[in-house]
Amino acid sequence: MPRTLITSALPYINGIKHLGNLVGSQLPADLYARYCRARGHEVMFVCATDEHGTPAELAARKAGQPVAEYCAEMWQVQKDLADGFGLSFDHFGRSSSPQNHRLTQHFAARLDDEGLIEQRASRQVYSHADGRFLPDRYVEGTCPNCGYDRARGDQCENCTKQLDPTDLIDPRSAISGSTDLEVRETRHLYLLQSKLRDRLDRWIDEQKDWPILTTSIAKKWLHDCDGLQDRGITRDLDWGIPVMKGDAPWPGMEGKVFYVWFDAPIEYIAGTAEWADATGGDWERWWRTDNGADDVRYVQFMGKDNVPFHALSFPATLLGSNEPWKTVDYLKSFNYLNYDGGQFSTSQGRGVFMDQALSILPSDYWRWWLLSHVPESSDTEFTWDNFASSVNKDLADVLGNFVSRVTKFCRSRFGEAVPDGGTWGAAEEALVQTLATRLAAYQAHMDAIEIRKAAAELRAIWVAGNEYLQDAAPWATFKDDPDRAAAQIRMGLNLIRLYAVLSRPFIPAASDAMLAAMGTGDDAWPDDMRAALMALPPGHAFTVPDVLFAKITDDQRDDWAARFSGTRD
Repeated sequence: MPRTLITSALPYINGIKHLGNLVGSQLPADLYARYCRARGHEVMFVCATDEHGTPAELAARKAGQPVAEYCAEMWQVQKDLADGFGLSFDHFGRSSSPQNHRLTQHFAARLDDEGLIEQRASRQVYSHADGRFLPDRYVEGTCPNCGYDRARGDQCENCTKQLDPTDLIDPRSAISGSTDLEVRETRHLYLLQSKLRDRLDRWIDEQKDWPILTTSIAKKWLHDCDGLQDRGITRDLDWGIPVMKGDAPWPGMEGKVFYVWFDAPIEYIAGTAEWADATGGDWERWWRTDNGADDVRYVQFMGKDNVPFHALSFPATLLGSNEPWKTVDYLKSFNYLNYDGGQFSTSQGRGVFMDQALSILPSDYWRWWLLSHVPESSDTEFTWDNFASSVNKDLADVLGNFVSRVTKFCRSRFGEAVPDGGTWGAAEEALVQTLATRLAAYQAHMDAIEIRKAAAELRAIWVAGNEYLQDAAPWATFKDDPDRAAAQIRMGLNLIRLYAVLSRPFIPAASDAMLAAMGTGDDAWPDDMRAALMALPPGHAFTVPDVLFAKITDDQRDDWAARFSGTRD
């Protein structure tokens, strides 16, 4: 049995995520996890909330809550929304977990033992109004690269350029808005990534099938200008993982915590340890190559802004430790999903957020549109016109209409059981061949994690059934040859079961509804198309399901476009 480890970028704890966050990591990861399980893989699909650093402290302050209380509350909110979208995590953890504390402190100690940690004096922004050093994300200002006036001190979210707070034009405190800032000296630990540059370069060259987007970003960070830079791994904050060298105090680092970029990826491992502690499982067989992880294929999913940390910094941690840790085999990265001529933005409340989306439509509507328009080769634009048109054409007209026509006609002419009589003819044999060819293409795209191509192939499989039904016209055939019509409808009912199985990675709720309507728990992936289209025998009972997908009306589309034209309160 193949073993597949899947992680998606950790969502920040600071509020509800928007659809751009969802499609950039968690949703495609879930698609792939569901597909791998359907193909018989043993899957470990892990995610967690990213709870440390500036976003957590600022959000808690705004909510008027202690940061630990705020994080616990928001973890539950994000977990409930993940469930609402059908995200099938094996474990959804927390980067503030005791397991992550232990592992982060362990890795720091190992890296220090390997000569890859150095204590350095650095100059950091101090806010007189706030009475504290400001970590990078606490400093806002104008980006010197693109002129965006809300750039953060670590990175501009508009152009993605990595920054230092001192690079910003007209800097101000993100806490108080004060411009009464000065640069003072403080001491921090640095991970000497530059010492690992050649090793990382060779390691990336070994990853022959990575997406161009991933490798181009990684190579740019490795070689542009002065190449890969050493990076601070500690910060002057109260909330976070205390800086310890394993179990021992770290001299000179009293009162400091590890920087969130360092501890967050380690939570992938810690989250699996959380799962093991909860279930009695063995987390090391997924992560330690000396304990069985050699036969694991590890796949990561993330937006392009997270690539540098996962293609370079996290591997630097794992490789630099000189311990037998499993590194990523395939890093699937995505461009941005834009909203109505601009960017989705959590900080600015711009776009459609996960809770809002579920309040107006069931999750499968969103899953289908997002995955069939996933920003793989370039940025994608979300518009309400395109969303409504795609949902109506693909889900309502092609899939939903097929299920409705077949089941309702069968009930009216043969009753609520698969009809007996008749045999396959040339049209059915041709359909079997068409579907077998389409299935092979669908599987090839899913195996390669070519999501838009896979969605197009799945839709083509639905269309093939519609074209067969339209040409067969059992409603006309029934008048002169009821047995022939019975064979055609028997094929149609078996197509519904087949569609439920093949569609589950994309639209799991609709898949469950189709299987329930067909009265079967047989969700086996079709190895033999002919056998799959005979899975429901004559006499097998079924029910006519409720409408799978209601069409989006022009009034609904216009109302939603107006409702979400501003920013979230």
